[in-house]
Amino acid sequence: MAPPSFIIVAIDGGAASGKSSSARLLADRFDLLHVDTGSFYRHLTAELLRRGVPATDLPALRTALGALQLTTRVEGRSARMLVDGQPAGDEIRSEEVNRHVSHYAAVPEVRQTLLGYQRGQTEVARASGFRGLVMEGRDIGSVIFPQADCRFFLHADPVERAKRRAAEGRQDSIAERDRLDTSRKTSPLTCPPGAIDIDSTHLTLPEVVEKMSTVIAARQGIA
Repeated sequence: MAPPSFIIVAIDGGAASGKSSSARLLADRFDLLHVDTGSFYRHLTAELLRRGVPATDLPALRTALGALQLTTRVEGRSARMLVDGQPAGDEIRSEEVNRHVSHYAAVPEVRQTLLGYQRGQTEVARASGFRGLVMEGRDIGSVIFPQADCRFFLHADPVERAKRRAAEGRQDSIAERDRLDTSRKTSPLTCPPGAIDIDSTHLTLPEVVEKMSTVIAARQGIA
C-alpha cells in the first residue's frame, strides 16, 4: 500500500475554542507539523510594542514590518517563528499582548506580512520529513489554505471559553476578542463554506480530536 500523501489540516476558531490542544494531539497522531498562527501574531505584536509602533500608525507600521526577517525553527513537532533570528518569549502571553493582538491582527499590512510566511510552512514541514501539517488560527481554511485537505471550525459558548481561559490562569476578554476578530474587514473570523463545524462546548478534548481524526484518516485512506 502506498504511504499517505502529504496532507494539510486547517483548524479555525475563536479564543479558547480548543484549537491548540486539538492541533497538538492531531500532530502527534498523524505525524504532522503543528503550526500555531496565533503565536505568530502574538510575537509580531510583542515586537511592535517593544519598538513603540502602534497599530494606528500605518507609515511607521509599514516601515517596521518591511524590516523584519521571519524564519522558522522546528522544535519537536511545532513550528516556531523567529523574528530577526529571535524566538518569542513569555511576553507573548502577557496581558499587554492580549489587549493589543486583535488590533494589530486587524491591520491588512500585518496580515499580508504573515500570509506568505504561513503558506511557506508547507515547505518547512516537507523539508523536516513530516507527513503534512496542521495549522490553527482564524483565517486558515478561508484565506491561508482554502483548498486544505481537511478544514475544521471550532466554536464554543463564550462562558465556557472564559472558564477554560481562567483554568489556564489567563484572563482574555473573550467577547471583545470575538468582536474584533469577526468584524475586521480583512480576513474576519468565520466558518469557511464547506468546513466541518464542531461545537466543543459540551465535548471533551478527546471527543473533539476523535471527530477530527476520523475525517483525517478517511482523507488519507487509512481509516
